Amino acid sequence: MIHDDGVRIHAWSIPREGASFVTLHLHGNAGNLTHRYPQLHEIAAAGSAVLALDYRGYGKSRGRPTERGLYRDAEAAYNYLLKAGYRPDQIILHGESLGTAIAVDLAARRPCAAVVLEAPFTSAKDVARTIAPVIGPILVWGFDSRAKIGRIHVPIFFIQGDRDEVIPLRLGQDLFAAAREPKSFWLVAGAGHNDIAETAGAGYRQHLQSFYECLRML
Repeated sequence: MIHDDGVRIHAWSIPREGASFVTLHLHGNAGNLTHRYPQLHEIAAAGSAVLALDYRGYGKSRGRPTERGLYRDAEAAYNYLLKAGYRPDQIILHGESLGTAIAVDLAARRPCAAVVLEAPFTSAKDVARTIAPVIGPILVWGFDSRAKIGRIHVPIFFIQGDRDEVIPLRLGQDLFAAAREPKSFWLVAGAGHNDIAETAGAGYRQHLQSFYECLRML
């Protein structure tokens, strides 16, 4: 996948024969695609084809990460799916942690079937405030999902662990409150920030499968 600004982006495609949807997966800040394979496998097993990318500066992708650059990477992947023959109403945007802000930004600007937000937060400033209350909000800004989520008019499925040690649960709940209907929130008992799929076990696939089935009936 090559960008309009010349940055080469590495991505994985996981086909699913007969799938009604394709999931554009946008991972979190830590690691790269190889660390998400179990999660991507579960998404495919739940019934969706998958396109997952490493942002610029992550994994095998070239370039240096910036907020604007990450948004461009997601849009390039979205456009790739359109060129591959998918309609907007077949594309599910699934963000994880940092990727939730990228998914919200893209869904606020481009049509899609639905959005899945896993370990979401309201803004980078709000997260920084919890880590470094005095200087955090001064040093970190951007990725403001709260300001954008009201522009999303498709179903949104929130997923968060009740023991998230990175993003306080209240930030996910605040973002949920700011979102339009239809929306739903799955609180995963015992899950932290990076182990939602592992902690949920079979429930992860089952909840996604139910969400996809509801989308088919719309």
